[in-house]
Amino acid sequence: MVALQTAAALGLGRVGLESAHAAEPDAVDTAPAIVVGSGYGGAVAALRLGQAGIRTLVLEMGRLWNTPGSDGKVFCSTSAPDQRSMWFRTRTEAPLATFLWLDVVNKDIGRYPGVLDRVHFDNMSVYVGRGVGGGSLVNGGMAVTPLRSYFGEQFPTVDAAEMYGTYFPRARSMLGVNTIDAAWFESTEWYRFARTSRKAAANTGLRTTFVPNVYDFDHMAREAAGTATRSALAGEVIYGNNHGKRSLDKTYLAAALGTGNVTINTMERVKEIHRAADGTYLLTADRIDTTGTVVETKQYSCAYLFLGAGSLGTTELLLRARETGALPALDASVGTGWGTNGNVMLGRANHLWDTVGANESTIPVMGIDDWANTDNPVFAEIAPLPTGLEHWISLYLAITKNPERASFSYDPATDSARLGWSAAQSAVSVSMAKKLFDRINSANATIYRYDLFGATGKAFADDFTYHPLGGCVLGRATDDYGRVKGYAKLYVTDGSLVPGSIGVNPFLTITALAERTMTRVLAEDTAS
Repeated sequence: MVALQTAAALGLGRVGLESAHAAEPDAVDTAPAIVVGSGYGGAVAALRLGQAGIRTLVLEMGRLWNTPGSDGKVFCSTSAPDQRSMWFRTRTEAPLATFLWLDVVNKDIGRYPGVLDRVHFDNMSVYVGRGVGGGSLVNGGMAVTPLRSYFGEQFPTVDAAEMYGTYFPRARSMLGVNTIDAAWFESTEWYRFARTSRKAAANTGLRTTFVPNVYDFDHMAREAAGTATRSALAGEVIYGNNHGKRSLDKTYLAAALGTGNVTINTMERVKEIHRAADGTYLLTADRIDTTGTVVETKQYSCAYLFLGAGSLGTTELLLRARETGALPALDASVGTGWGTNGNVMLGRANHLWDTVGANESTIPVMGIDDWANTDNPVFAEIAPLPTGLEHWISLYLAITKNPERASFSYDPATDSARLGWSAAQSAVSVSMAKKLFDRINSANATIYRYDLFGATGKAFADDFTYHPLGGCVLGRATDDYGRVKGYAKLYVTDGSLVPGSIGVNPFLTITALAERTMTRVLAEDTAS
């Protein structure tokens, strides 16, 4: 384990059981199966391939987060970010830009391969996790099963009975999903903020619901009691949790490494995919150091290629391959069907007597569920805003049923994908969120906060998303099991399969769909 930690700290992380002591990651340049990315879809693919006895290499562009910094912690807190917080930035880019219109939220930091990235496009930016475990390292852990009827709308050719009977339960079990103890929720100071928002929703005639999470709520209760090291109760979330959270490196990826058949190479960004005359796939990857400098360009080959680089990464790889002629038979729909899952963030100002509490857990556990409202379906997470001070702000991440979709195009000048999302498309989500929260404000005689999202005084933050979805939509760019059209033994297992919207936090759906894909692929494609 010491060798493993040392390699990771140097950015030379070959993570594996037998190979952990290896001096250099480039000793392995071929494998029967390669998985690009170690987020939800990639982690599922790696585990199931390893369990099937197939030697598998995972290529991850971020680092392995298991080495403590000078403060003894692997991750930094939200309130005291340092170089570990963001991917090669000199200043943090948190979702809340200001407080009382003052630029006091973001901090100057050192440039380093930190755990959170904010990828900017015209009119939209996307938050993604960087590291072994992908987005599971930086999300709020809300493991929500989508409404079955809406899942059926989005995936009409997928057997919903099989998903809800087999694959969603399998995903929940593997991810370690649990639900907060209701009695503890009602009594603890750490969720006063959620109870205050619940009261405002009830005054409006709206339903709230508990939402499951991968954070260990028994551990959180011990944090509150002072018998466990604080993480969710110490302001840790968007830059990683040091304790309590069952991120993929502790679940699927740990199990994958445990098979002895899986190796993870870190700090390696795949940039090109080609196909050889014999049908094998050839990958080109840049290995970087902790300054971001490319120290080596590497070549890999495999018979089976699984893309789990996320909606942005997978779509760009395939779009580049099609437009440059490397994989010319890719379907014309590659790059289309992208959406934000209708994300909009907003804040409300409560009355002085409706306190949210100085102490707030960073892990959301409740949402306002108005999705059944056919005129304006919205699911709104009751989000924390932990500052250590009473601020009377109720914060929300609204997920709206925005039908707008965008496409990526390939820009040869920059060798990158450009997103064609417009401000008008974001305005659709804002309108939906506003209809719901206008009702809440009216029923409670409250107002919006205009000081949280920049000096322009915006009440709604509609220029970023936590939930990028689409680009290689299931049943369009792929068959109904994630097999990429036009090429055998090439698969997509991540959020790019979801057509822009799923109505709730998407990672449980992504995990369940990946489980479904791997069951079919291992039964039919690798049997020989």
